[in-house]
Amino acid sequence: MARSVRVTVDGAVLEAPEGTPLLQAMLDAGLDIPHYCYHPKLSIDGSCRLCQVEIEGMPKLQISCYTPVRDGMVVRTQTPEVARTRQGVLELLLLNHPLDCPICDKAGECWLQNYAFRFGSHFARTVEPRRKHGKRLDIGERMLLDQERCILCRRCVRFCREITGTGELAVFKLGDRSLLDIYDQRLDNDYSICTADICPVGALESKDFHHRMRVWFLRETASVCPGCANGCNIMIGERGNRIWRLTPRRNDAVNDTWMCDWGRLNYSFPQAPQRLLSPMVAEGGRLAAVSWEQALERCAAELRRFVARHGGSSVGAVASPHLTNEELFRFGQLLAALGVETSAAPVRRGRFDNLLIKAEKAANAAGARLLGLARGSDDGLKALCDGIERGRLKALYLCGEDLFEVLVPERAQRLLSSLELVIFQGLALLPALSGAAVVFPATTFAEKEGSFTNHAGRVQRIWRALQPAPGWLCDGEIFSRLRSALCGERDTFDPAEVFQEMAAAAAPFSGLTLEQLGTAGVPAANGAAAP
Repeated sequence: MARSVRVTVDGAVLEAPEGTPLLQAMLDAGLDIPHYCYHPKLSIDGSCRLCQVEIEGMPKLQISCYTPVRDGMVVRTQTPEVARTRQGVLELLLLNHPLDCPICDKAGECWLQNYAFRFGSHFARTVEPRRKHGKRLDIGERMLLDQERCILCRRCVRFCREITGTGELAVFKLGDRSLLDIYDQRLDNDYSICTADICPVGALESKDFHHRMRVWFLRETASVCPGCANGCNIMIGERGNRIWRLTPRRNDAVNDTWMCDWGRLNYSFPQAPQRLLSPMVAEGGRLAAVSWEQALERCAAELRRFVARHGGSSVGAVASPHLTNEELFRFGQLLAALGVETSAAPVRRGRFDNLLIKAEKAANAAGARLLGLARGSDDGLKALCDGIERGRLKALYLCGEDLFEVLVPERAQRLLSSLELVIFQGLALLPALSGAAVVFPATTFAEKEGSFTNHAGRVQRIWRALQPAPGWLCDGEIFSRLRSALCGERDTFDPAEVFQEMAAAAAPFSGLTLEQLGTAGVPAANGAAAP
């Protein structure tokens, strides 16, 4: 580990590891130093020149991104010369920049816009027409390029070379004729929209978000991507109780500052037209919508009668790997109250890579394993299916649609049709579930609070971004209410309180609290949980 050095910046002393770029040391200390080309997860380019500062002993201003800190260094960032230099850099960048802020998707979070107002001149000194280049160029399946807005910081070029290793983007020609463009292939890598995130202006735009919503209307909520077991940290952009975009949130222990396109674009299911919006019970050979209270009473009665007749060991359970840790813990308590011995948590698997995309397409399969709801290399699926096929299991409490994504559809249909009792809790009612006795609507990750455990065993918190309908019961509340009805005691569901119960009962969560997870998460006691 590098030794710590002391640097004086504008009269204040700060400490940083020796060799750290001066700009990063100042940013880490909370100082507001304008910059464009520098990015903490990319190589240093040093092209924008906006981060120049005055360093004692140096004959001229130095770019702070390329200057390593050294002990005793004295830096000044607010001198008249520094101010004039910043103004000059911004004037050069704005010479040919189009005046299209009112229609630019980046307006409201554009660094050129912000720095021009704060550090630039409010008047132009040129009368020549601005140069014309390509507008809204289709450079990839999910990306657009506006060459006129590009300030040639080359962040996107370095991203495609250093992070994805695909190298689609490059700067062509020299001097004032330089242009950003695709090289010999379209920008179609699995992380292409990250180039829009790191673009400090509106040169690179996501087709999905293009001209759809002004960013200043969005309310942003910290969360975790539900798309795979990596658990990338994200921000949910919401307005009108609707998700408009997902963007990556920095967490060096999980996803650095990136997220894949597939996870980013997987945000429409909370508003899916086929989503279940009301509990249902079987009446006269068909499912009919009822109130939450009626569904809970019917479910408790069906389970009570079935267990009295066949015993709890004849009931199987499928835990959804999309439930939070707290919901899974309550589900486990409900199953224990019923005497259930066989449970599984099937996880759909798909394409993966060596960067962020994991094979398991669920955010909390590791949590189901840590809480004992999924055992063995197949997460209990074989034992569950064998139990149903051999007639040992005659009832099933099924959470989520994962079973239908893992098994061959015909087999899943055959398994369900052989059961005497099926309770389903999920987002959509599939045809194979038409014979269910009770159906409960599930709650998406964006509508609840709690925690997920990723593939490496890191426990991470999620916050509610969307408000469910009045009177709606989240998954954990359903489990709690059913357990209360079956055990004759009042059971409530508060994520923080349930987490405390879980920490006391499950060793991997021992010593943790929901509040302690913060925004970056904490490793579970036994480290990695996924096989």
